[in-house]
Amino acid sequence: MKAVEASTSSRPEARATPERPSWNDRLELVLFVAAYGLLAALPRRMAFRLGTFLGNLFYLLDRPDRRTALRSLAIAFPEKTEAERLAILRASCRNLGRLAAEVSHLVELSPESVGDYVRIEDPETWSRAIDLARERGGLILTGHFGNWELLAYAHGLLGHPVTLVHRPMRNHLVDERITRLRARAGTRSIPKKFAAKAALRALLRHELVAIPADQNQTRRDGVFVEFFGVTASSTPGLARLAMLTGASVVPVFLVRQGESEYHRLVVLPPLEMVDSGDKQSDIVTNTQRCQAVLERMVRQYPEQWIWFHKRWRTQPLGAPKLYT
Repeated sequence: MKAVEASTSSRPEARATPERPSWNDRLELVLFVAAYGLLAALPRRMAFRLGTFLGNLFYLLDRPDRRTALRSLAIAFPEKTEAERLAILRASCRNLGRLAAEVSHLVELSPESVGDYVRIEDPETWSRAIDLARERGGLILTGHFGNWELLAYAHGLLGHPVTLVHRPMRNHLVDERITRLRARAGTRSIPKKFAAKAALRALLRHELVAIPADQNQTRRDGVFVEFFGVTASSTPGLARLAMLTGASVVPVFLVRQGESEYHRLVVLPPLEMVDSGDKQSDIVTNTQRCQAVLERMVRQYPEQWIWFHKRWRTQPLGAPKLYT
């Protein structure tokens, strides 16, 4: 497993000054630190079992988020029965609980031990992707799928940290903790709001930039394409960067093996970007191509995606709302 190392020598990116944390923010941080500490204090396999239990508990107790997730599942899979959607959602919650347990034990991993949990499915495809990135820069198309935190962390342990474009959490105290954890393996996190220039510079240095492209965007920031056959406002950032720099676009996902603590690193062939000369049309076409790859992965492994996110929240003006 390789990636192109992100430079850390450039000047820090501009960041908005965070608002003064509220008491609720501080309470959330205390709860986060307590949960992280508890899971980290347990042996890895015991923490994994506790994470599974907590995922099941979350499924049972968090009714508002469960309603949102079931609505998302109904949009994506109208052909499935309610019982089938509930089974997917419960499995997705268990995956999130296991992800939390695994994240709490990331610091225990080493370059020698990470291979015990992460296996590269096709090393040759990944090597070819790295060769392309060295020639012209590379964009990793990925999403909040499987254990996305382990995906970036494992790269760093093997000496090849990536630059990650991310949407900061509302609670910046918790977000800072997670960002520092990622940085232990060399991952460079760039807030989405300030990502364009930093990502562009990294690509021009022929590095790899990872962009999770599976979240809803505002009308101002997104373009409308189809996701599961339904209009969804999607980030055009990856397509714009690829068109501007000529960087390769490589879909990469970490797929959990069943309900175990073992994962496959799945690297798909690079996506060809359309270049018809009509920039705005090509942005939409290329964004649609990216979303089609994400959709195929989610259809194949629906239990490994986060359904609580209102993926179809932003709709064209005049269109009916899909969430209440």
